[in-house]
Amino acid sequence: MSAATDSPPTDVSPEGPPPVGSGTTGVLGGPPVRMPVFAASLVGVLVVALWGLLAPSSAESALGAVTTWATEWFGWFYVLLATAVLGFVVWLGLSRYGDVRLGPDHSRPEFSIFAWASMLFAAGIGTDVMFYSVVEPATQYVAPPEGGPAPESIEAARDATVWTLFHYGVTGWGMYALMGLALGYFCYRKGLPLAVRSALAPVLGRRIDGPLGHAVDTAAVLGTIFGVATSLGIGVVFLNVGLNVLFGVGVGTGAQIALAALAVVMAAVSATTGVDRGIRFLSQLNVLLALGLAAWVLVTGNTALLLNGAVANVGDFLRTFPAKTMETFPFVDNATWMSTWTLFFWAWWVAWASFVGLFLARISRGRTIRQFVLGTLVIPFAYIVMWISIFGNAAIERIRGGDTGFAEAAQDFTGIGFYDLLSQYPAGKVVIGLAFFVGLLFYVTSADSGALVMANLTSRLGDLTEDAAGWLRITWAAATGLLTIAMLLVGGITALQYATIIFGLPFAAVLVLVMVGLVRALRVEGRRADSRAQSMYGLLSARAATARREDRATSWRARLARATNFVDRDDAVGHLHTTVAPALAEVAEELCRHEVEATCEVGADGEAPSVTLRTPAAEPPFVYRVEVEIAPVPTYGGRMIQSRDTYARLEVHLADGGQGYDVMGWSAAQVIHDCLDHYERHLEFLRMAEPTTSG
Repeated sequence: MSAATDSPPTDVSPEGPPPVGSGTTGVLGGPPVRMPVFAASLVGVLVVALWGLLAPSSAESALGAVTTWATEWFGWFYVLLATAVLGFVVWLGLSRYGDVRLGPDHSRPEFSIFAWASMLFAAGIGTDVMFYSVVEPATQYVAPPEGGPAPESIEAARDATVWTLFHYGVTGWGMYALMGLALGYFCYRKGLPLAVRSALAPVLGRRIDGPLGHAVDTAAVLGTIFGVATSLGIGVVFLNVGLNVLFGVGVGTGAQIALAALAVVMAAVSATTGVDRGIRFLSQLNVLLALGLAAWVLVTGNTALLLNGAVANVGDFLRTFPAKTMETFPFVDNATWMSTWTLFFWAWWVAWASFVGLFLARISRGRTIRQFVLGTLVIPFAYIVMWISIFGNAAIERIRGGDTGFAEAAQDFTGIGFYDLLSQYPAGKVVIGLAFFVGLLFYVTSADSGALVMANLTSRLGDLTEDAAGWLRITWAAATGLLTIAMLLVGGITALQYATIIFGLPFAAVLVLVMVGLVRALRVEGRRADSRAQSMYGLLSARAATARREDRATSWRARLARATNFVDRDDAVGHLHTTVAPALAEVAEELCRHEVEATCEVGADGEAPSVTLRTPAAEPPFVYRVEVEIAPVPTYGGRMIQSRDTYARLEVHLADGGQGYDVMGWSAAQVIHDCLDHYERHLEFLRMAEPTTSG
């Protein structure tokens, strides 16, 4: 997975200087580091890693005991949280807040629908999906949970792939969508720093810049690094087995340490030489290769069975989802099954939520919440259904055909079953080589982007276009590699599963606060919309009552002249300074006369020409800004109205973004009335925000 870049957020209230002590700029340069978050999270990782390296038996025993305790006491919490988060994001998409943009009102998506969908599609692919697409369906078929269908029955065959779709499906993407919404909304629309703590601003207030904010970001970093280490650990084992199949390389600690070191080296090369674009190109090529691999299995295998199986899997998924999403097995002893599968996957999704949420936010600026929710829940899941249905049903078909040796291999948590499955298809060695290459690229890009995200989470970034310093990326790549090796020595993939369940728990609690923060912020959006609607009737009646007959007779001609007069930049700047600025200065002076603190500021040299009226004492402040913007001249029937192809507009911006209309040519009185229209709406918004009292 590779992170996309985006344009910086536009907001009339840009973030001020960082609070004292919030970060330091090191001698190696780059954005300032959030030192409390960096130090706490790095120390936590090093303690666990060194414990695993120096006393693996003790670490394995302790991780197992804590996982048993967490499963017994908090298993219900993971299950309930996963369902609640999915329901929450679906509700946001369907609610009145679905029209709110991840950015100012005037922002529009940078990427086309096709490009955006392609990046979402690619986000669902990884080495772990290749690993579990055979391991889990085979295991659920041969050894389903207690209380489920009989092992190796037709019902078990139908249910096995559906369990895998459930664990990799929309529930986990709901967690990703929640963090993507929170990061995109608070960074792009509210101008807050790119940090998980920003999503808690409506809950914690100014305390987000203190110890509570540091604790939230630390939980996010620890969850992320254990989630990334789990993926890399699975990748290390999976690729080691692939090397053994292809070249006879022994399966063991030495080869796995070498592969972990490869991930660190590639991340360091990317950070210091700027080859991110090359890695991004390879990851995009990898998507095509992965699709080709799945198509080869579909076409050269039992095509009819695989297509019928995919359709049946989707139907069974929809039919059984309500029961599966709240299943805790209260009356049977499925604790080991739950910790190996459902609880591990939910903790893993939680751990990756900040990672993938950041990626989703970076590619989704300007999209509405409804578009975002629909895209993130549907598009990646379409890939998951395709991949898991093809490989999962192919594996089950082979087991049902009586291949007991493959049945054992497919359940082995090394991934040998995946390669064994591919060996039965035409050009088996070539296909296995392609699968290894695909897995290797996914492994390297996951390590590189994981280091980048953790470095960003421990830095104070100005906007989503800025990345952390290279030395910090290398530090986190090395820490992740060390943690991966330590957990493999402790107990392999099982130890990584245990650690994910444990260290995902603190950030799971943060997700609850993120939902509360989003609801509070969006309620403010709703009150603002309601205040505009409530004030509209008075505005219309005031216009009808004050318009003079002679003005009405000529105003429409003046309006038409303005609409067809496409001025150049100098004319717009002149009107801004000779008409708009004096009008807003007059409003500010009159507000001060009525004991309302107000300022009128003209854009400084080097900025886009603008005039801003502001009432800083209000919370939130009222802002009315008129700025010069360049736009293409409209064409009619392919013919331009004037000789030039662009013209200048004087567009109105409020605190929540541009309003999309032009005041060029307006008189001072018209500008004043327009400003007062918005000011009255702002007063109505403040009134609606006040708590009501009853006598």
